[in-house]
Amino acid sequence: MLPDRLERLIELLSRLPGVGEKTAQRFAMFFVTESQEYGRELGIALGELGSTVKRCERCGNIAEVDDSGRALCPVCRDSRRDRSLLCIVARVQDLMAIEKSAAMRGRYFVLGRLLSPLDGIGPDELPLRELFRVVEEDSVQEVILATPPSVDGEATALLLARELAGKGLRVSRIASGVPHGGDLEFADQITLGRAIDGRRSMDGKSRP
Repeated sequence: MLPDRLERLIELLSRLPGVGEKTAQRFAMFFVTESQEYGRELGIALGELGSTVKRCERCGNIAEVDDSGRALCPVCRDSRRDRSLLCIVARVQDLMAIEKSAAMRGRYFVLGRLLSPLDGIGPDELPLRELFRVVEEDSVQEVILATPPSVDGEATALLLARELAGKGLRVSRIASGVPHGGDLEFADQITLGRAIDGRRSMDGKSRP
């Protein structure tokens, strides 16, 4: 019942995360019937993405290509960052979440994927060579493993810890526990166990 090009637009929009066919159809109809000017601006912006926005050539974050053709993200361009501290994350979204906390003073490295044997992702599919290059070039002293507390995230963290063990670095893992404002009765056993194991003394002394 719809023109082929409109059907094609709906099909493309439905591939977006969290967008189903009905939502994609509403978006497409909005572009056609309500705001064609917005649709044109969106098309131009999407068309320019491939040439103006790329992955940071150093850490894998999102970066804008400069006049020289280099793609370095704002974090890697910031000379005030502690180059000796490196936080490894799975996705750009994780990097953004940590940045919002303002708790990270170092730099990042985005893996882009996690170990997942069921999906055919093994150690050879992880950017370990690029990671080791960054560690060496920046004279990194501490690596923070900030992969998610999932089965794949834990497996990836263990692999990275093992691979980095012989490089004279301090390798740490982000703590995981009960979310702020959460009720203990709704927390799972693994989360509660880690919250207990990662407890800190209230008097400033380290626990035994």
